[in-house]
Amino acid sequence: MLEVNAIDSFYGQSQVLFDMSLRVKEGEVVTLMGRNGMGKTTTIRSIMGLTPARKGSINFRNTDITAHSPYRIARMGIGLVPEGRMISPNLNVEENLVATAHGGPSGNGRWTLETIWTLFPKLQERRHSMGSQLSGGEQQMLAIARALMTNPELLLLDEATEGLAPLIRQEIWQCLFSLKKEGQSILVIDKNIRALADIADRHYIIEKGSIVWEGSSQTLLESEEVKHKYLGV
Repeated sequence: MLEVNAIDSFYGQSQVLFDMSLRVKEGEVVTLMGRNGMGKTTTIRSIMGLTPARKGSINFRNTDITAHSPYRIARMGIGLVPEGRMISPNLNVEENLVATAHGGPSGNGRWTLETIWTLFPKLQERRHSMGSQLSGGEQQMLAIARALMTNPELLLLDEATEGLAPLIRQEIWQCLFSLKKEGQSILVIDKNIRALADIADRHYIIEKGSIVWEGSSQTLLESEEVKHKYLGV
């Protein structure tokens, strides 16, 4: 579904990604892990066209999207849950959801307000509350729901549970597990190795802008050296 092939990405003259490569197959949940400042968010931004790659290629469903604008990439079926959530504080929950809603590439995607309320009952209770009135956990639920309302074929989550209370984190993980069971393809960035291992099919670890390790959940959990060397665990 997604193939990132040896891309280099920069902020001005500062190179952040070096021959960065990864792939996500249809129906897979894949993680991208690493310490802070190693290039995880830049990878997501490059996929979305927000920080265009200067070398290499990014292919989505056999289409080269390397030079596409962000809105075209989103319309092709990639939904982003950005770091920091970035919901609109002056819109209420329902307005945040419908503002960018789209039927997806097929035009008749399954995600509507009704299906979102089923996935996130708390959002239905707060549907008339302004974005600025929501807790951090509710804002993260809204950010995920907003991305789903574009009916993406691939969902990108940057720092899925950062700064959230343990109970809210568990709700987010349960949401992602439900999406996986429904066949949603997901690329997720987070630091919770145990939770990610329970959900994901494969894992990538990034160090200084390049992939240094790839493997299964079982292999990751059993490799104390990898966790200590690259994740600080």
